Amino acid sequence: MFLTLNLPRGLWPFDVRSKDRSLTTPFPVIALPGKSTDEAGAMGWKLFLHSVRMVLDNLGVALRLSSLLYLVQMAFTVFLFVTPDDSLQQPTAGTAELLLLSIFAVVASLWIAVGWHRFVLTGEEPAGFVPRWHGSEMLSYFGRSLLIGFILIALGSVIAGLVLGIGSSPALIGLMTFGLVGLGSYIFFRVGLVLPASAMGKPMKMRESWDATSGDSTALLQLALIVIGAKLLIEIPGMIDGNTTGPISLIYGLVIDWFVTMFGVSLLTTLYGVFIEGRRL
Repeated sequence: MFLTLNLPRGLWPFDVRSKDRSLTTPFPVIALPGKSTDEAGAMGWKLFLHSVRMVLDNLGVALRLSSLLYLVQMAFTVFLFVTPDDSLQQPTAGTAELLLLSIFAVVASLWIAVGWHRFVLTGEEPAGFVPRWHGSEMLSYFGRSLLIGFILIALGSVIAGLVLGIGSSPALIGLMTFGLVGLGSYIFFRVGLVLPASAMGKPMKMRESWDATSGDSTALLQLALIVIGAKLLIEIPGMIDGNTTGPISLIYGLVIDWFVTMFGVSLLTTLYGVFIEGRRL
């Protein structure tokens, strides 16, 4: 099998034309222990760029698979934007609408994620403008997402408490925040392969995901830093009107968040294909 970077229209993001899993580029995806830092960094870039191209090379399917469902998520975001904060604090003012939209938004995000994982890994295309419904896989995906989130929040809270016990200067808080985001991203990439596994109906334990990625931990650390840097860069245009809560920032955020969502799912899919299924770039 192959992980192809530039796909002709109509081909799957993972090519299944060959059984020998030979390389399509001169560089192996799975770096062996003892690789240099430069090679690990190159691997991090290759994983990042492949995930971006996975969306761009299959843009038509990505839009058809996610557009209708993403409108639900947009509705939730717009509702929060137009509703005053003090109104949401009142039990009877917009609470029911907020709860309903939040449930729909979560279901829509799960539907998109599972559908895209399955398209990339198996070629399962949507029959219409939504992916096929896989209720049990979506439920498993949701449960494991909550578990990972809980672990990261708990770990971050403990570390933040220890650091703030030393001091609370702006420089220290900024350094701690960057460190926590980097550490959280790294851990997520190490254990997050349980999510595409759930989408495929092949549940795995976080320990298995951690062990499977142990040989390329340096590359995944660099990948985490690359993702953080890219996220900061794409947020800059949203500040063009000088107000991160203004309408221009909202419109920009709604557009860019779609790509960020698809890229995030693609990145996990790439890691799953590489480390679990043994595919190569």
